[in-house]
Amino acid sequence: MPRTALRTAVAVAAAVLSTPLWGSAAQADPVVPRHAVVICQSASFYADYDSARGPVGLKRVLGPGDKIGHTPGAHPVYNGWAASFDFGPNDWGYLRIECIGGYDSW
Repeated sequence: MPRTALRTAVAVAAAVLSTPLWGSAAQADPVVPRHAVVICQSASFYADYDSARGPVGLKRVLGPGDKIGHTPGAHPVYNGWAASFDFGPNDWGYLRIECIGGYDSW
């Protein structure tokens, strides 16, 4: 291999190897939750979900018809507890997925 070709190959290899394999940090665009309502007689709304303990930090109890938001496929659901947005005081929390319904009804 001629000296110039060898230098070019080494330079290309060095450039490829010095480029981080992971690229830039991934960041998802925020997803506005779809409008929905509580369809249960009462739904406990928790501050967080712990994989070892389940829902933690009861914030309040929501009633039927309370305006909430959740986007299936975009917001997580852990063991039936869905990340949801309460449009009343405008905060995030977790409530049972079966208590979310009436999507796009308001």
